Formats: sequence, structure tokens, C-alpha cells
Amino acid sequence: MLFLLRCSLLIALFSHTLRAQTLHRLDGSRLSADSLDHRIKHLMQVANVSGVAISVFNRNKPVFSQTYGLADVPRSVSLTPESVMYAASFAKTVFAYIAMQLVQEGKLNLDQPLITYLNKPLPDYKIDGWNRGYQHLREDRRYEKITARMCLSHTTGFPNWRWFEPDKKLKIKFEPGTRYSYSGEGLYLLQFVLEQITGKGLETLAQERVFTPFGMKNTSFVWQKQFENAVCFGHNDAGKPYELMRWKESSAGGSMSTTLADFTAFYTALLRHTGLQTTTFREMIRPQIRIRSRRQFGPMAWVDSTDNDAIALSYGLGVGVLQTPYGPAFFKEGHDEGWGHYSIAFPDKKIAIVIMTNNDNGERIFKELLAYSIGDTFTPWQWEAYIPYDAKL
Repeated sequence: MLFLLRCSLLIALFSHTLRAQTLHRLDGSRLSADSLDHRIKHLMQVANVSGVAISVFNRNKPVFSQTYGLADVPRSVSLTPESVMYAASFAKTVFAYIAMQLVQEGKLNLDQPLITYLNKPLPDYKIDGWNRGYQHLREDRRYEKITARMCLSHTTGFPNWRWFEPDKKLKIKFEPGTRYSYSGEGLYLLQFVLEQITGKGLETLAQERVFTPFGMKNTSFVWQKQFENAVCFGHNDAGKPYELMRWKESSAGGSMSTTLADFTAFYTALLRHTGLQTTTFREMIRPQIRIRSRRQFGPMAWVDSTDNDAIALSYGLGVGVLQTPYGPAFFKEGHDEGWGHYSIAFPDKKIAIVIMTNNDNGERIFKELLAYSIGDTFTPWQWEAYIPYDAKL
């Protein structure tokens, strides 16, 4: 109850003032900024969500960018556009953007086996840190087939992360290139290879190619001391903060911290494919593999169905893709304890949205918020396990 009271008192406090009076939805209907503002506040209250950061894009530019609620519930610290949030897998979109730049520069071939860029067999590399190398692949030569396209489209055959495996060992679970299965390990492998190709670490590449060009001063793949002054915590459904993640090593799979203001700047550049040729951008958001699984994660990820045939659910390069009556769309989510993020863009309509929440309940408002704000009723919320707050389970 105290958690709800604090959120109710501070839910209207936000410091960003980007609010076009009228927003345009996919079907051509219009929505007032005040109406969206009221709906967000209502959803936060009924679903017990501590903080929401949201940007809506019309004509590929942000027209509504607001923050609501709390960055730190126990201390009643307001969430602002400059609050540093854990980006989770939003990091993968930034990494894919960097990889596609290298593709168009001729430094990376999407279909060339990654081992051809290395000076010795992959299992011979000793990698310190949380990711302990590839020695367990030595007897499975299928790793030699893995390409950048497979890494970016999540078809390497790797699990999401090796530490989720019973024996904590990295293994190839199916023939590379034949099936979609979300894998942070695949992104990390490509990161390792790109670092060998360029002679630069991921943080340096990101600063040079994304963060500095787009003025993202409060974004990094490793924790920065300056972030301590604007910390946003992830919270459980009762408003209790989780331990803050201060990443010391860069991971393309999800070590990035950012702010709403910074990520909105990046997403604007992505929508306009700044730094990417049109052909490169189209390849990035083109379906690479159809997704047949009933769910994205868990046991149902291995059960095929026709649930999402109507939207031709697929994966591109670093983003999911689907088909709608308003043209194709591409999306990316981010999730961890205390964090739930989602973004989706409709290029033909030049309409998009970025939602970031710092609460385990955040994803429970996505279905209604997407439909109300931009008219998106196509996001596969069941596949994503975005169970609405009012669902009768």
C-alpha cells in the first residue's frame, strides 16, 4: 500500500517536456497527449508499476517523450529522462547497428564463417571474465559453420547463456542456421570476432560509432562513475529494489546502461537509418528466418505452432520482424529482474514507440499501452509472455 501511495504521489513528476498536442496512430486516428498521459498514469496505478519511460515517434521523430514514477521507490527518487537505467537486451540493437556498419564498410561479411577472421581455432582462445571461452566446442566442429548472419538472427544453435545449462557448459543444440533460438551467446561470439577484426573493444566501438555521434553522454556498455549521481533501480512487484548491476565488462548481449533521453536519440537515428545505407538497413529489418515456436523462452520455445502465422513472425538482424496491414514492423525487447523494455517501429507509417520500465510488473501493461498509444495490436504478446495485468490466469 505504501508503495502504491508513493507512486501515486510522484507519478505525475517528470522533467521532460516533449509533448506534441496530438499524436498519430497507425490507423490514421489521433490521440491527444493528455489522453495518453492519463492512460499511462492509470496503467501504472492498477498494475503496480514503479516507473515508466516512454517515447512515441511520428514521422520518425519523437513527439512525446515522458518519464513517470520513481527511479528509487524506498527513497522516493523521481524517474527522469536522465535517470540511468539498465538497458538489458536493448543493447543488442545498438550492437547490431555497429555490426551492420562494419558490413557495409566491407570489414565483415554476413555469410563468411567467423572462424576465417581468427588467427587460430576458436577453442584455442583463452577468454577471461564471465564468459570462459569456447573450449567445450572443440569436439563439435559445427562451430566452424557459424556466421555473423546466424549470430544476429539467433540461429547459431547456442543456448541463451551457458550458465542456464545444467552443466554450465556452452554447447550447440541444433544445426546452425536451421532454427531460431534466442542467444546472448551468439551475440557475444560475434562481439569477440569483431574485436579481433577491428582491434578495438566493444565499448570503444560503441563510443566511436554510436554514443559520441548521437550525443549519448550517459550511455555505456560498462558502468561509469558518473552514473552514480542518477541511478535508477529495478524493482520487484512490491517496489523493493534489486541489487544494482554495475557491469565491468562489455557484453553485446546486454551490459549497456542508458537513459530515456539517450536511447531516444539512438532510436531516432535508427529510424532514419543514419549511418546506414538504405540497402543495409533493409537487410537488417528483412526476415531472415521464420519463428514457429509457441513462446520465445522456456519449454514452449521448442514446441512449434501456427500461433503467429498471421503476422509471419520472423527474425531479422538484431531485431524481430513481423508483417501487418500497415506494412512490416521491427521490434526489440529487453528483460531482466526488475526491468521490462520494448520497442517497435513501423517504417512505412514512420510510427514507433520505446517503452522502458523498472519493475517486474512493467511488461504487464505493454499490450494495452501499445494498442492505446500507437494502435499496435500486432505485437505477439503471448509469444513474449507479456501477460496483461487484468488477465484471468
